[in-house]
Amino acid sequence: MWWFATAHANLLMLARRMTADPAAGALILDAGCGTGGLLAKLASEFPQSCAVGIDADTEACARAAAKSARPVCNGSVNALPFTDEAFAAIFSADVLCHRDVDENEALAQFRRCLRHDGVLVLNLPAYRWMLSRHDAAVYNIRRYTRSGVVRLLHAAGFRVLYISYWNTVLFPIMALTRKLLTGGGTPTSDVTVYPTLIESFCRAITGFERFLLRHGVRLPFGGSLTAVAAKDPIFLEPVHA
Repeated sequence: MWWFATAHANLLMLARRMTADPAAGALILDAGCGTGGLLAKLASEFPQSCAVGIDADTEACARAAAKSARPVCNGSVNALPFTDEAFAAIFSADVLCHRDVDENEALAQFRRCLRHDGVLVLNLPAYRWMLSRHDAAVYNIRRYTRSGVVRLLHAAGFRVLYISYWNTVLFPIMALTRKLLTGGGTPTSDVTVYPTLIESFCRAITGFERFLLRHGVRLPFGGSLTAVAAKDPIFLEPVHA
C-alpha cells in the first residue's frame, strides 16, 4: 500500500540525510517490526549493517523473519531484551501510539539501547482529534502533534534533529473519510491496496512531499509525523518546537 511504502521511504531517507550510514557490522533495530516490511527494507538499504527486529506478536515475528531473512525476537518495546548501547540506530514506525506501549518506558528503553552517537527515527500518527474507527481497529490510543513529540523526546533525554508532518496534500481527504463519512459499527481499518490509479496518484503526491522533506522543508500539518532524534545531547543542534 502507498502509505506503508511512503512511511518507510521517508524514514530511510531522513536517516540517511541526518546521519552517516551505519558502519559495517553495526546493529540496527526495528522496534515493533510487525510483519517485517520496514525490517526488510532496512536489511536491503544497509547491507553492511545487521538489522534485527522485535515485536510483541509471535505470529508477526514469524512473518517478519520470513519476509526479511533477519533475526526477529518476541518481546516488548517497554522492556527491550538488549544490552546497553547495542544499536547504532533504532527505527520505530507507529509503535508509541499502541495501546500496549508505555511511550515513556519505550523511549527510555530506546535511549538505553542506543550507542552514544546513535539516532532514533520515528513515525507517528498526527492529531488526537483524528482518532477514529481505524485507530480502534489497529489498537492505537494516541495521536501526536509536532510540539508534543518534541516535548516527549526532550523529556526522555533526546535531542530532536528534525521533525515534520507529512501526508499533507491528502490530509483533507483523510480527515473527511475518517471523521465525517464513517458510520457506526465495529472498528474498521482503511489500510488496503487501492486500485492502481489511486495508488499511483497517492505515491506521486507523497513522493513530492518526500522531495521537500529531503531538502529540509517542514510541512505545517498532515496525517503523520516523522522525527529523527539523537541520544547524545551534543550531537548537532536541536530544532525548535
